[in-house]
Amino acid sequence: MQFDRKDKGDAQLVDIYKTLLYPRMVEEKMLILLRQGRIGKWFSGIGQEAIAVGSTLAMKPEEYILPMHRNLGVFTSRNIPLKKLMAQWQGKISGFTKGRDRSFHFGTQDYKIIGMISHLGPQMALADGIALADVISKQQRATLVFTGEGATSEGDFHEAINVAAVWNLPVIFLIENNGYGLSTPTNEQYKCKNLVDRALGYGIEGLQIDGNNVLEVFDTIHQVASSIRENPRPVLIECLTFRMRGHEEASGIKYVPEQLLTAWATKDPVKNFEDFLVAQGLLNDESIAVIKRTIKTDIEQQVEAAFDEPEPTADSATETADMYVPYSPANHAPTGENEEKRYLDAISNGLRLAMERHPNLVIMGQDVAEYGGAFKITDGFVAAFGKDRVRNTPICESAIVGAGLGLSINGHKAMVEMQFADFVTCGFNQIVNNLAKTHYRWGEKADVVVRMPTGAGTGAGPFHSQSNEAWFTKTPGLKVVFPAFPYDAKGLLLAAIEDPNPVIYFEHKYLYRSLTGPVPTGYYTVEIGKANVLKQGSQLTIITYGLGVHWALSHMADHQDQDITLVDLVSLQPWDKDTVAETVKATGRALILHEDTLSSGFGAEIASWIGEHCFEYLDAPVMRCASLDTAIPMHTSLENDFLAKARLKETIGKILAY
Repeated sequence: MQFDRKDKGDAQLVDIYKTLLYPRMVEEKMLILLRQGRIGKWFSGIGQEAIAVGSTLAMKPEEYILPMHRNLGVFTSRNIPLKKLMAQWQGKISGFTKGRDRSFHFGTQDYKIIGMISHLGPQMALADGIALADVISKQQRATLVFTGEGATSEGDFHEAINVAAVWNLPVIFLIENNGYGLSTPTNEQYKCKNLVDRALGYGIEGLQIDGNNVLEVFDTIHQVASSIRENPRPVLIECLTFRMRGHEEASGIKYVPEQLLTAWATKDPVKNFEDFLVAQGLLNDESIAVIKRTIKTDIEQQVEAAFDEPEPTADSATETADMYVPYSPANHAPTGENEEKRYLDAISNGLRLAMERHPNLVIMGQDVAEYGGAFKITDGFVAAFGKDRVRNTPICESAIVGAGLGLSINGHKAMVEMQFADFVTCGFNQIVNNLAKTHYRWGEKADVVVRMPTGAGTGAGPFHSQSNEAWFTKTPGLKVVFPAFPYDAKGLLLAAIEDPNPVIYFEHKYLYRSLTGPVPTGYYTVEIGKANVLKQGSQLTIITYGLGVHWALSHMADHQDQDITLVDLVSLQPWDKDTVAETVKATGRALILHEDTLSSGFGAEIASWIGEHCFEYLDAPVMRCASLDTAIPMHTSLENDFLAKARLKETIGKILAY
């Protein structure tokens, strides 16, 4: 292994050695503790330390790094106290996740490190968002994100690099090619000879380097980071290395040929750099022994101190509350004169006011810029706010939701438009595993609104008409809203954008141009979690939301002999249990109406809750009226039969006759 010190002074080289040695000795201590049964799991990075250490030392302290499982050297090179890391690994209350998550599944704004989740690929899109925030803010910074050779097969890898390439984002995508994805060798993971060759397909630069040579890693990352700070663009770097231990210690390494282990043992990054410094006259046996003694003492003290840290004490109220950023919304009362606006125009007006009020708000989505979006909600926004803040995206929902989270991490607000709510499946993981869980895991906000044009009634068929709100109402950490009127559509959107928590904002396509109503011209918010009682009655309470509200109103207009209370939930997570209980107790009968399919629709949750909490007030079973348990058909006659509206009259008659 050839080392080129370039212009590095003696002291710097010795400091690099100490920084490289430290995570190796920590790992050796962890393996001892594992054999002693004092810890339960460990993902070893032995043999790969040069990548984490060299690259971290090359980045500026204020620049974000997004590492993976085997990058202990990132954390130690940024001088996170080992006691704090050990507390994290042991699930102590003083760890970064308070015992809620494991190993490096956390982030820390203090050290500008954003850890990964077990799905491996999603953090690459977060790097895009972080870098985008820097570009918009005119900050000359680079962002470094790690991935393994196995995760390069994931869609998140391709989406994130493509977005970074199209948007010229200053991101270093670093592949640690360590030979195996758990037990699967590289020849069973990809066909190309070198992963760096994939850079050509995205029109970006690619470099392949010796990942075991700490100086080559440092110099390469330093040079690339300096360049992309001045001339923003992504660069793909493949670091060749090897994993000398198992995927995690329980896996073992029996699947690795002995000759391969022997060959890579000669390329040990710590030993080779140590030998180089000895040859340079900067180290000798005595100085090495002193350094190792000092490090060992420090490790022993910090590890034992972490074992003495208190364990978490379970408290259900605290756990539940910590799913969300603590937030007391300001009550913005309506201002200005009322104007008759279409549902669509109310959303557009609200979004425009939000862009004016929040200069850090970025809109992202397919065709949202010059074209104005599939439904023209952002028409004219580019002229008003510029292409930095109103961004057309490639067709890659996962990367864009992830970029939204990255924007939030780096001080911005994000609004992501799904062209159709159905397409959210392609970004599902980012929403339910990243947006929803980030605050609970390590206390960071996810200031992202996902707009969801939803619903049937337009003959759009199985892939453009689904009502999929129940996918998200059962996911803690998300807020879910579904306005039925133009007034609520504007006020709820403004409230959602103000809220630092992730909000899934459903807007019904059928109502866009078919419904008008009075909307104040000024800025105002509608409280998330508060239902509206649209009419008071004595015989029956109908609880609904979205288009279901208008079905119920139509039925009530045609059957004025039926004395019905109508509750528009408006918000589905959280939902207004007090109003539901009050109205159900007053009428003794409850019917939940929604456009979604019957089985496991959100109405099932409401019905169950009413059964548990209002049973003694009921004069009839709680009933649901929902759509058929089928996919949504395209033809009008089939769609009409599918929708809950077709069974509403019959269901109301049944519950009133009980």
